Amino acid sequence: MGKAIVNPTHVMKTAIHTAEAPAAIGAYSQAIRAGDTVYLSGQIGLDPKTMQLVEGIDAQIQRVFANLAAVAKAAGLGLERTVRMTVYLTDLAHFARVNEIMAQHLGKPFPARAALGVASLPRGALVEIDAILHAG
Repeated sequence: MGKAIVNPTHVMKTAIHTAEAPAAIGAYSQAIRAGDTVYLSGQIGLDPKTMQLVEGIDAQIQRVFANLAAVAKAAGLGLERTVRMTVYLTDLAHFARVNEIMAQHLGKPFPARAALGVASLPRGALVEIDAILHAG
């Protein structure tokens, strides 16, 4: 019996989409699955029904996690499968609130994470978070 030959440069990727999270507002997908890994695009605090930014840092952080959870669900996963997150904040003074709210949405062990202060975000958002999930 012969061995299967696998081309390591060929990666199948599948776009993930849900109406429960804001529609992509550019040339990107809400998420991409490549093998057992799902890459969630950055989410800001847009309400998916109105496509308007919610008011205030707490509401934006909560909405970001709700949006990420909706995309993860569309991929057949939950946020507990998150292995890596990147948090972008226009004011690092909000870092403690991100930690508090993140702990409400993710259990231990928490994912690896980076947090960055940025000059601005799309639509005047105060926070954006992207994530990598592992399905295996």
